[in-house]
Amino acid sequence: MIKIQDLNFHYKASQPIYSGLNMELHRGNIYGLLGENGVGKTTLLKLISGLLFPTTGHCSTFDFEAKKRYPEMLEKIYFIPEVYTLPKIKMSEYVNLYASFYPKFDYQKLNEYVDVFGLSQTKKLSEFSHGQQKKWLIAFGLATNTELLLMDEPTNGLDIPSKSLFRQLLVEAMNDQKTVIISTHQVRDLENLIDPIIILEHNQVLLNNSIDEISQKLKFVLNEKSSDVTLYAEPAVGGVWCVEPNTDGIESKVNIELLFNAAILNKELFKKLFIQN
Repeated sequence: MIKIQDLNFHYKASQPIYSGLNMELHRGNIYGLLGENGVGKTTLLKLISGLLFPTTGHCSTFDFEAKKRYPEMLEKIYFIPEVYTLPKIKMSEYVNLYASFYPKFDYQKLNEYVDVFGLSQTKKLSEFSHGQQKKWLIAFGLATNTELLLMDEPTNGLDIPSKSLFRQLLVEAMNDQKTVIISTHQVRDLENLIDPIIILEHNQVLLNNSIDEISQKLKFVLNEKSSDVTLYAEPAVGGVWCVEPNTDGIESKVNIELLFNAAILNKELFKKLFIQN
């Protein structure tokens, strides 16, 4: 569904964001897009949606060259940015302006989402708090019923109950024809939701694999202390959480925070374990 080939991109010629990036993403998944600040997570979302253009190389979305922004492609994509400014209009006016761009827009579902999030339909969107504005964007984005939903830090600004509602609504909205890509630093908010996991690290992909594939090759165990085979260790009550090669074939629950830290410390090993295979 999304295919990136030999993609190069830079804002400044001396500072490339991507050089020879290759990646494929498939339908029916909720991808978690992870990486440190500045590695190009938001840039990747914008390249996929045609908001930015590759310097060289290709990014195709739904078999369209994304940079050409064909209406047939755009009507299948909704992008919820991290930074946004909502207009000084009510929900009904916003819907009248934008819903028609999405042929599968579900007006009934939108009303359900608004009710679940407890949003006022009489206030102007610009008068909402930051958290309420984020809820509105999530509600509208889910109601578009697009085949590709891109989310940049969707849980920022949400309180704990709202994060739980967000996870629930997203799972309910998923099907085999939809794909969601979530760029996030808040992995604990989404740990039981995102699968596969993509880890970017300065001009390279360290990981683009499912949770099952990760647990087959790595194990996450609480030991008394780390050992020579430990890839990453973190102190915990009762011992040390360790990420280690899974040499005994016993699968363990993947801890995404530990996984991310292990990947950053063992870049070449991760590429050999996952990408090059």
